Amino acid sequence: MVKVAVLALQGAFAKHCEAVALCGHTPVVTRSASELARCDALILPGGESTVISKLLVSNGLVEPIRGFIASQAPVFGTCAGMIVLSQPKPLEQGIRFSAIHIEVDRNGYGSQIASFEVPVTVLALGSKPFQSVFIRAPKVTRVGEHVRVLASHDGTPVLCQENNVLTASFHPELTDDIRLHEYFLRQ
Repeated sequence: MVKVAVLALQGAFAKHCEAVALCGHTPVVTRSASELARCDALILPGGESTVISKLLVSNGLVEPIRGFIASQAPVFGTCAGMIVLSQPKPLEQGIRFSAIHIEVDRNGYGSQIASFEVPVTVLALGSKPFQSVFIRAPKVTRVGEHVRVLASHDGTPVLCQENNVLTASFHPELTDDIRLHEYFLRQ
């Protein structure tokens, strides 16, 4: 049974914990380096990336997460989690781990009022579309040559993977479909 650290500084971390448990694994609500050190995988949930960056610093988690990523352990970032795992852009504030070679625009699909749900095809999950919830979602603007685009919406990548890092512009935890969490945990 895999122990999955779910960063619990902000966002819908409880819903990620539920999905991990439904997959038959152990979610670990994580707010410290010692909690992270006991785990085999890590989920960085959505929220507000600037606030998450400040909380990562104040909780002493920047270097432990950087080391966790470097260990090649599976890491999954959704929405704001995608932002902090991405490459930094000029003049942008906040933590960027550069764990996946993508660049993103924060709130790239618009403000809270522009939130939407749409089915996307994720071939790795089979033929049934995955209902995707976009809330102030980041938009991928550049994809590195070794990044696999697993799903797109209107021609824009929304689910990307490079080595041990998986990122989604949307919130898979806000649906009853655990297939994406299962895919991540098989990594």
